[in-house]
Amino acid sequence: MPEIMIDGQALNAEKTQTVMEAARAHGITIPGFCYHPALSVAGNCRLCLVEQEGRGIDIACKMPVQEGMRILTASPAVQDARQAMLQFFTLNHPVDCGICDKSGECLLQDYHYQYNGEPSLSHDPKLQRSKFFALSSRILLDNERCVLCSRCVRFTHEISKSRALGFVQRADHALLRPADPQALEQDAYADNIIDLCPVGALLSRRFFYRARVWYLQATPSICPGCARGCHIHIWHRKPQWQLKSLDAAHQRRIERITPRLNPEINGHFICNKGRDLADIFERPRLLSARLAGAPVSHEAALAQAYDWMIKAQHRVAVVSSWASNEELQTFQDTLGGVFHTFCKADQQPAPGEVIADDWLIVADKNPNLTQAQALFGSTPPQIDPATDLLLLWGEGLKVEDCPATARVIWLNAYEDSDSAWLSRADLVIPLSLQTERAGHYTNQQGQVGAFEPCFAKPDGVLDAVDVFQHLALRKALQPSSTPIPKNQTP
Repeated sequence: MPEIMIDGQALNAEKTQTVMEAARAHGITIPGFCYHPALSVAGNCRLCLVEQEGRGIDIACKMPVQEGMRILTASPAVQDARQAMLQFFTLNHPVDCGICDKSGECLLQDYHYQYNGEPSLSHDPKLQRSKFFALSSRILLDNERCVLCSRCVRFTHEISKSRALGFVQRADHALLRPADPQALEQDAYADNIIDLCPVGALLSRRFFYRARVWYLQATPSICPGCARGCHIHIWHRKPQWQLKSLDAAHQRRIERITPRLNPEINGHFICNKGRDLADIFERPRLLSARLAGAPVSHEAALAQAYDWMIKAQHRVAVVSSWASNEELQTFQDTLGGVFHTFCKADQQPAPGEVIADDWLIVADKNPNLTQAQALFGSTPPQIDPATDLLLLWGEGLKVEDCPATARVIWLNAYEDSDSAWLSRADLVIPLSLQTERAGHYTNQQGQVGAFEPCFAKPDGVLDAVDVFQHLALRKALQPSSTPIPKNQTP
């Protein structure tokens, strides 16, 4: 393990590391546009210049560490060279930070103020290039802001393998362009290039002119789109920056989804489906309990559910694979011995969706089927004709699988889940969402990930944990008389 000196500080580095990697591993910042730890080294932005004593100035991203090397990251020569490079970057870059979606997260902004801070030396008009060029139905390109770092190009060549992007022409005339108009459209990971872009050249249509990042906060969460369990950030309005709007929904709106680094699960990236979670979480909600289709109070709904439970002789429960570990365990501890319990897949692949690949996307489109099956077995739901009470939790079960004579208690969150079940259920109890509570999911590989609440749950909904505990605390119930298969956990 070679020892090197960076700005007079002795560091132990790995033999395979570059100076850039060794510095960042020890918390030393060396600026750079083109360098990214998940991509190959391009060395084309020339901003990571450092001085090696006795050998002059070179780029840190391609400089392998050697025993005894002495590196200076802020010597006068480095500062002058870095300032000159930033002058080149700002030569034609538009000063439109006031309307740029990247403002507040832009590396060019940060580096300009930290390492340059001088007005442009050029008095010539800036070159004009294409703005808001449609790369795909999801991504816009502003070529005037592009710094030709090639991160996006390398991502599509090395990571997603779509080979969708490349540069045409050279020097001041160079432009980022799609190699094939459909390649980026069909790339299930294309939106990652928006995060990779160090400036505001690549823009999300979903987030376009939607919110300023300094008004937002990122809540750590888990993507429920499949059993991979990618770690994500859910961005939403800070409480202190609530909008003065007539529509209260703006205060609870998910502004965007971005990856949260986890080297063991998803690394730096997520798929496009993870970016679209607002389409799931912001569906029309069930906001009040319903008995025979009529709104009732929580107390009346729980009392009726308990009354049916104690009178039923053949009770069956089908639990949700979108429930958290805590919710599933609470059901097992409180009502698992009372019901003959199955679990199900709440969601199946949507038409046109990538079902699975050899990277992040897996075929199971549910975040916690692994834990549900660990607790309740993997036998598909088998609802005996003698069943007189069905407790259905979540989505994914067909109405025709339920005996016509059975009473149905449906625990669900969404108004638009299944109109057939909404009509068939005798009692509907609305539940909270993942974004309204804390919990954990267990992914397909058995790795446990935590999520935190973004919003307070509406007044009309309950947490599933509270429902189960409330029913169990009323009075001990006798086990269901429905026979339980040997390979099925009660």
